[in-house]
Amino acid sequence: MGCAQGKCCVPRRQRGRGGGGGGAVGGRGGATLGRVAVPGAGLVLEYATLAVAGLYPDSPGRESQDAHLVATRFAGHPDLHLFAVFDGHGACGAACAGFARDALPRLLAGVGMGEGEEGGGRMVVVEDPAAAFREALPAANAEMHAADEVDDSMSGTTAVAALVAGGALHVANVGDSRAVAGVWREGRVAAEELSWDQTPFRADERARVKACGARVMSVEQVEGVRDPEAEGWVADEGDPPRVWARDGLYPGTAFTRSLGDQAAEAVGVIAEPEVKSVEITPAHLFFVVASDGVFEFLSSQDVVDMVAAYEDPREACSAIAAESYKLWLEHENRTDDITIIIVHIRDSENPGPAGSQKMNGSSLGAPIALRTGQPELPVYVPSEASHLNRDAATEMPSSSSGSPTEQHLSCVAPSPTHPLLGVGRTSETAKLIESERAINYYTKRIPSAGSCCCAMAVVLALQSVRHAPVANPLGAVARVFLEHLLTDDAKKGS
Repeated sequence: MGCAQGKCCVPRRQRGRGGGGGGAVGGRGGATLGRVAVPGAGLVLEYATLAVAGLYPDSPGRESQDAHLVATRFAGHPDLHLFAVFDGHGACGAACAGFARDALPRLLAGVGMGEGEEGGGRMVVVEDPAAAFREALPAANAEMHAADEVDDSMSGTTAVAALVAGGALHVANVGDSRAVAGVWREGRVAAEELSWDQTPFRADERARVKACGARVMSVEQVEGVRDPEAEGWVADEGDPPRVWARDGLYPGTAFTRSLGDQAAEAVGVIAEPEVKSVEITPAHLFFVVASDGVFEFLSSQDVVDMVAAYEDPREACSAIAAESYKLWLEHENRTDDITIIIVHIRDSENPGPAGSQKMNGSSLGAPIALRTGQPELPVYVPSEASHLNRDAATEMPSSSSGSPTEQHLSCVAPSPTHPLLGVGRTSETAKLIESERAINYYTKRIPSAGSCCCAMAVVLALQSVRHAPVANPLGAVARVFLEHLLTDDAKKGS
């Protein structure tokens, strides 16, 4: 997410540097693939995860502040599968995200287990997952406050978690990471929001924090450049409304709920999640859980369209990350950390080909296999317009209340010594790039990285690739680049 006060406290056009990092926890690598059954519902989940560290020119060695987990057969139950993303912010953001990732599975499984005469209790996460989330996330927040190893006074993390529980999907959200489902509707795959960003853009959240004594203003309003009473904020201006104390220039958070952020709790920033529960129907094709680095410039429908264009969720992860990076570099001189989990929902009797069987085949750009027999979907074609509507939500729509941990954490960051960076020095590569602004920026500011800028532009500004001998260069180049990075990371780690 970025800076010491939760998404850098200066307008976007002035930004260039994020806050301190902290280290990534767990393994390193590219997109990973897994498959697990949901026997009680007759389903198979095929999932992929990808985490990419942001690019900060002033902090070339900065590591990702994101964390994520996949816990299949959660709490020993064959029908429970947990997928979650945590986006840290502040000087200790990475530590906060890692703490939340480690604490949530334990606390979620433990809700209600202390009850009963012999301490056996009942496993609430099985009986009422929504209630378990509502108890576990605030408990994780309290543990973070009490932990000596984490300073969450001005740091914290988002948390968005999706729990498949048999034939239902329960999503809990704290902050502005997001979950969205792809649902077949009226002849197309439509985005179904599974969470709502909790930011001061939302009138209900804005009123709530004001009732707790907060001021809600943008940085320019605080500095007196704009009318402090005006509320006509525009998402694409890069200076969002923030939460401030009445007596000082803190905490300045661009979100209204989080884990950690002790200083912000006094002005209404809370750890209480919003939970949405939905029945998984044959029309539900997949769902995505991702950090706000993805949704800063891509709408939920954009992301759903891209996932629908790929049978292999790993290729979809790579394409989404590449498109996100490209848009970040078009609008700023940095990129945010990006973490993506994609989960395809398939029938157990007809699960379709595993993505691992298609990586070296001809599936590049092929549409996903629909569970309900609809005709094939078109390959994703990105629109020319950038989508800057991630904070446009108002009040959250009403939703009905629903009735051994495996962790994957990868961090893929461009290295100045990576052999692929040499490609950027050739004029042939330069011809593939349409946005020379990003190239010139990084050439001037990272001389030690050589032609890092060109290589980044080749891979991350993929929409601009021309004359490519493949039908879908977006997925092709993204996958090749990420595989190179994975190989390089593996060599460094050995």
